[in-house]
Amino acid sequence: MSPVLSVVVPVFNERDNIAPLVGEIVAALRGHTDFEIVYVDDNSRDDSLAVLESLKAATPELRVLRHLSQSGQSTAVRTGVKGARGAWIATLDGDGQNDPADIPKLLAARDEAAEGTKLFAGWRVNRQDTSSKRWASKWANAIRARMLHDDTPDTGCGIKLFERAAFLGLPYFDHMHRYLPALMQRAGWKTLSVPVNHRARASGVSKYNNLGRALVGIRDLLGVSWLIDRSKRTAVEER
Repeated sequence: MSPVLSVVVPVFNERDNIAPLVGEIVAALRGHTDFEIVYVDDNSRDDSLAVLESLKAATPELRVLRHLSQSGQSTAVRTGVKGARGAWIATLDGDGQNDPADIPKLLAARDEAAEGTKLFAGWRVNRQDTSSKRWASKWANAIRARMLHDDTPDTGCGIKLFERAAFLGLPYFDHMHRYLPALMQRAGWKTLSVPVNHRARASGVSKYNNLGRALVGIRDLLGVSWLIDRSKRTAVEER
């Protein structure tokens, strides 16, 4: 039988964060819901893949997919969602800064939400990042909200819950994971932001820098704005 929930985790060079995060996911969800864990290794240069394979024997819920070439976080998320067997997807960043204990909180929000709500986005109300990252994120969120009107205070948070079918109906492009609320709303679905925990990175280094993210973000923001402006939706009836 297919699980109710698939937890998708993209990783690139996160070998020391994998085992602790898998353990936390299992602790949060076993006995709560039927689930699987889908790790997508984005062609790591360290031994992340070996660590993942060593955990499979003790974690029957764990599945491991591997990119044969490095393709980025959005592609890794999409690979995981396409390979997932659950009707609903929870995503987590592989660095351990998202707390798996918040997944049941997102599931509870889904169960109480208005009809047509297909995305529940984590909102890091107490970010444990450097001041430069917090400052850059604050301005990026403000600019994005002004242009896209997506009513979402934090689109960069890695922990999200969404319907698999709704996600696969969205236009795909690199870095799309940062614009999921706007893209879901463009498709006609409702979204909801849910306050979640955020933790300092315990091991490894960030794969992004503020300048690189800003340069890519400007182009992506203009592209998503164009998609929204050019979209059309209509009700359909069968005759």
